[in-house]
Amino acid sequence: MASGKKLSIVIPCYNESQTITKVVTDFRKTLPEAVIYVYDNNSTDGTDELARKAGAVVRYEYQQGKGNVVRRMFQEIEADCYIMVDGDDTYPAVHAREMADKVLQRNADMVVGDRLSSTYFTENKRRFHNSGNAFVRKSINWLFHNSIKDIMTGYRAFSYRFVKTFPVLSHGFEIETEMSIHAVDKNLAVENVIIDYQDRPEGSESKLNTVSDGMKVLRTIARLFRCYQPQKFFGAIAALLLIISLLFFVPILCTYFADGLVPRFPTLVVCGFTALAAVQCFFAGMQLQNIVQKNKQDFEMQLQHAMKEQREAHEETH
Repeated sequence: MASGKKLSIVIPCYNESQTITKVVTDFRKTLPEAVIYVYDNNSTDGTDELARKAGAVVRYEYQQGKGNVVRRMFQEIEADCYIMVDGDDTYPAVHAREMADKVLQRNADMVVGDRLSSTYFTENKRRFHNSGNAFVRKSINWLFHNSIKDIMTGYRAFSYRFVKTFPVLSHGFEIETEMSIHAVDKNLAVENVIIDYQDRPEGSESKLNTVSDGMKVLRTIARLFRCYQPQKFFGAIAALLLIISLLFFVPILCTYFADGLVPRFPTLVVCGFTALAAVQCFFAGMQLQNIVQKNKQDFEMQLQHAMKEQREAHEETH
């Protein structure tokens, strides 16, 4: 651990009374120099009191949803390295030191706790979660050309500049997907650490709804692909519209050359408007891509500002 660096462990929680004491205790043993924050999200089972007794700093976020909790944590906490972990005791604390070192010593902006390369597929007992995680990973790797091994893991480490420049837009469990795509799109330094995943203890229930939260994740992927790569998104729509237009136009054209007649004139009109829509989509994608490029330039300046703030904070403390 780099000398003088401030380390924070942030734990979003909702009704995790069965496991939160063990999670806080394990991370206190592994990283005794870290400040542990538990952000309670309207728990009704005494999670907050148990976390406080275990030695954590307890704070509250009253807007329901993991994304809302992450927004609050990132806004309020100042640190050189942040380790985010769920409060359900599925992520072993023994990997936290290695993840923190990658941020503090190797200048990684995000370190991903990779479950899928180790025990996740054998430990996880929830239906469709294995196939869902694999599908999301393959989809994002294909769309965004990245090397993140586990897109939806809740065990991550972040640098100060990632936390202070990440625009949290998601409200729920799709937040991990948003983090992953943001890091790839902004060319931030991402590393993977293989972790030993363990399923929830018996009696502890997951708050993730397989169907509804799965659909939110898919919508998030589509939304971010449209926002971050509009030229490809609208270009694909333009190509589809053009193909449809040609499929209906070619038979009309063949009939015209053969007989000199246009028997399906309304279809010809529809083909024309469809082709026009394709052209509009193509140029819309080009214009939006220019805006995205400008946003990336502005983001680089935000990174510079965040790093300047971090240096000034260090100078004040020494």
